[in-house]
Amino acid sequence: MERKDPATSHNKGALLFAVAAILAITIFAADTKAQSDGDELPQLDAVVEPLRPGVNESQVLAELAAHNEKRKSALHDYSVLRTYQVIDLKGKVHAEKIGRMEFLSPDKKTFTVTSESGSGLVRNMALNPLIKSEIEAAAGKEHHDSAISADNYSLNLLGEQQVGSYRCFVAEAVPRRKDKYLFEGKLWIDVDDYSVVRIEGHPAKKLSFWIQRADFVRQYQKTDGFWLPQKDQTLVQVRLYGKKVLTIEHRDYAVNAGQSKEARAIVPETTITSTSLH
Repeated sequence: MERKDPATSHNKGALLFAVAAILAITIFAADTKAQSDGDELPQLDAVVEPLRPGVNESQVLAELAAHNEKRKSALHDYSVLRTYQVIDLKGKVHAEKIGRMEFLSPDKKTFTVTSESGSGLVRNMALNPLIKSEIEAAAGKEHHDSAISADNYSLNLLGEQQVGSYRCFVAEAVPRRKDKYLFEGKLWIDVDDYSVVRIEGHPAKKLSFWIQRADFVRQYQKTDGFWLPQKDQTLVQVRLYGKKVLTIEHRDYAVNAGQSKEARAIVPETTITSTSLH
């Protein structure tokens, strides 16, 4: 049986999550009052600096693919505490779900709820389907070619930028086709590890008549040498109903706890499956 590529899957997961989050939060927004149009998702403050000599777009994509291939079998298991929240632009939390997501290679993922609060309607109609959609897509039940690869994107390198403590190549990501599972936006890639550090953008194809605008940001962190999600933020503007935000925070990682230290290596998040969420 062919093993899924964890690095490629981690990139896919960000984009599939964004689409699912946008659709989920649209359900919630349609049941609430309109908000003002002033808020945006957070942007980076660091200055974009000139690109170092000898680096080009095809090289960066090739290095990303090569490093992904090297990392594809390194991740054996992980566990992470996730907090899902749906909030309005005034900061009020309308629904929250906290739970532990556990992954076991190659494709098993389980989510256990530890606490939940707020609107049961929002949790049942938005958060639960979001988690289930992420799990089913990762398990391969719904195949969508959304990998950050030369087949799906061309890159326009803009320079180098500091993202927290990480030095990154920053590039405009241009999808090769109009597809709701691809995105238009920017991509930050670590200059040493050639791993995705940050993604921000919007779907390359309009999702529905009701969604006027949909933006997402995913930030990664390096934990025990592994690149894993740190925070997801999705802002959706729904026709007639205004804006809402869905956030997911990822913390308290335990990585490769079932393996020896010698088996641990740098790797991003992988494709996963759950049997516990219905």
